Amino acid sequence: MNPATFDRIGTPGQPWGDAERRQWRSRQVKHRDVAADVLAPVDALRDRFDVEEYGAATYDGVRYPFLAVRSRAWRDDLPVMVVTGGVHGYETSGVLGALQFLARHGRDYDGRANLLVVPCVSPWSYERIHRWNPDAIDPNRHFRADSPAAESAALVRLLSPLGDRVLMHIDLHETTDSDETEFRPSLAARDGKAYEPGEIPDGFYLVDDTAKPQPAFQQAVIDAVSRVTHIAPADANGMIIGSPVVAPGVIRYPLKQLGLCAGITPARFCTTTEVYPDSPRTTPQECNDAQVAAVRAAIAFALEHGDD
Repeated sequence: MNPATFDRIGTPGQPWGDAERRQWRSRQVKHRDVAADVLAPVDALRDRFDVEEYGAATYDGVRYPFLAVRSRAWRDDLPVMVVTGGVHGYETSGVLGALQFLARHGRDYDGRANLLVVPCVSPWSYERIHRWNPDAIDPNRHFRADSPAAESAALVRLLSPLGDRVLMHIDLHETTDSDETEFRPSLAARDGKAYEPGEIPDGFYLVDDTAKPQPAFQQAVIDAVSRVTHIAPADANGMIIGSPVVAPGVIRYPLKQLGLCAGITPARFCTTTEVYPDSPRTTPQECNDAQVAAVRAAIAFALEHGDD
C-alpha cells in the first residue's frame, strides 16, 4: 500500500464507515504465503512439540487457522513462558524469529518451563504485509475477550485459562519506515484525523509495562540483544516514538489499558520487542537473531528470578 491508496478513500476529516473499510479491504493484495512461510515450518515441529489450532478466521472464502506450539513435556507445576509474534502481519522478524527460536532452542527448557509460542497471530495480515486485519482493525489495540478483532479474541481465549501461571510473556514486533510512510498516515485517514509526522528510531528497543515495571528484566534483554544488533538511542528530546526513555533502549506503556498483546496475562515479566529492519546497519537475518536473543534472555531471567 502507498499513501495514495488511503488518501482516496472516504472524506478527509471524517472517520471511515463500513463502505470505506470495504473499499480499503478490496485493495489489499496478497504478497506472500502463510502456508509456506508459517504453517509448513510449524508442521515440521510436530515431532518435537504439541501443535494446536486455537481458532480460525475465514476472510473472502479463505480459512486462516491460528496455531500455537506447546512444550510436549508440559507439566502443570512448571511456569509458563509465552512468546507471540506476528500480531502485526508486516513485522516479519517477529514471525520468523519465533519460528527460529522454536526450531533451534525450544527444547532447551524441557523440565524447567512450559513454552507456549504463537508464531503468527495475524496470518491474513502477514500475507498482505499489513498492520491491520481485514476489517481495518489494529489487533494490538484490541486484546480483550469481546474484541472486534478475531485474531485478538482468539488469543485472549487461549491464554486466559493459564492465569498467573504465566511467568513471562514476550511479544515480538518491529518498528519500520512504513510506519511513517504508510500506516500512521492511514490510521489518521481511517479515524478522520490530521496526520502528525513522527520519528522512526534506528535500532532495537523494548516496551516495559507502566503498571508493573521490571527494569532489571528489561536490562537483561537489552544486554543480550546488544551483542546481536544495535540499540536505539533516544531522540533529541529524550524520547523513543514519543515516549520518555527510562533506560537505554527502554520505554513504558500501560500495556493492559491500551489493549496490547503483552498485557493479556498477569505475567510478572513482560515486554514488547521492537526491531528496526530498515536500518542500513542490520540485515533480515540479524533481526531474526535479535528476536531469538531477546526471547532466550527473557526466559533465562524469568527462570533465575521467578522466586525472588
